[in-house]
Amino acid sequence: MSQALIPGIERVLFTQEQISDRIREVAKEITEKYRGKNLKLIGVLKGSVFFLTALAREIEIPVKIDFLAISSFSSKSTSPGVVRIAKDLDDQIEGEDVLLVEDIVDTGFTLRYLLRTLASRSPNSLAVCTFLDRTPRRIVQVPVEFRCFEIPDRFVVGFGLDYNQYYRNLNYVAVMKPEKSGPLL
Repeated sequence: MSQALIPGIERVLFTQEQISDRIREVAKEITEKYRGKNLKLIGVLKGSVFFLTALAREIEIPVKIDFLAISSFSSKSTSPGVVRIAKDLDDQIEGEDVLLVEDIVDTGFTLRYLLRTLASRSPNSLAVCTFLDRTPRRIVQVPVEFRCFEIPDRFVVGFGLDYNQYYRNLNYVAVMKPEKSGPLL
């Protein structure tokens, strides 16, 4: 999809080529670290699907894949950033080498919750790979072993990241215009 045809896009942050190149580099690091091990990739729905798929295709060792979905919410009656699992894993992870695959790590609250939850299930190892890391917004320090890109504190869409469920299908990552004007901006 051409950037010029998409309303609400301020600029392209990472092109399709930059994304593909960086995913290949990260996949090589993962391949080397987990060579000779049984690696399970766990994707966090929905945003990580595009990244996990591209990453898995570049990893040069056999991998298993599973997914979970989370809901985070806040209201006057709950604390901000309350997280719960909306769709749990299909299989157990006890004794497995697990790589949690995220689309974006932001404040760290959600990732901390996921790491604690998964660690309680006794995996052999547990690490994190994220497509985008927005470190300027980090409140909770969390370990991120593999990352494709660090990004500034701007709202981004594309390659799985959305605005009101739109834009996930862009093959690049773009910065949204600050002003919002309608469902598709």
